[in-house]
Amino acid sequence: MSTTLADQECIPCRGGIPPLTPEEYGPLLAALDPAWKVVNGHHLEREFTFPDFRTALDFTNRIGELAETQGHHPNIYLAWGLVRVELWTHKIMGLHQSDFILAAKIERLDRAA
Repeated sequence: MSTTLADQECIPCRGGIPPLTPEEYGPLLAALDPAWKVVNGHHLEREFTFPDFRTALDFTNRIGELAETQGHHPNIYLAWGLVRVELWTHKIMGLHQSDFILAAKIERLDRAA
């Protein structure tokens, strides 16, 4: 890829297309940190750990701000020192390239912390 996933913008999915197949999402997954996993061929998932609740909450809020700018919203689970992110495209009930783009942007947020 000439540009990284994190440099791309999420594209709104209007539905009517099939979710990515393992062959299609394989190269996109390989471009992410290995901590990201595809679960049941349906969604991306990753856990981020932090030294305390406040830091985890701040990261959660930064993900929320990013999601708003991209128009693509993950499920976010917050606990003491832990943030779990789940990404999939609800309109197609599966994975779309935008899920991998947002995952890469979230990685960038984590590295910037």
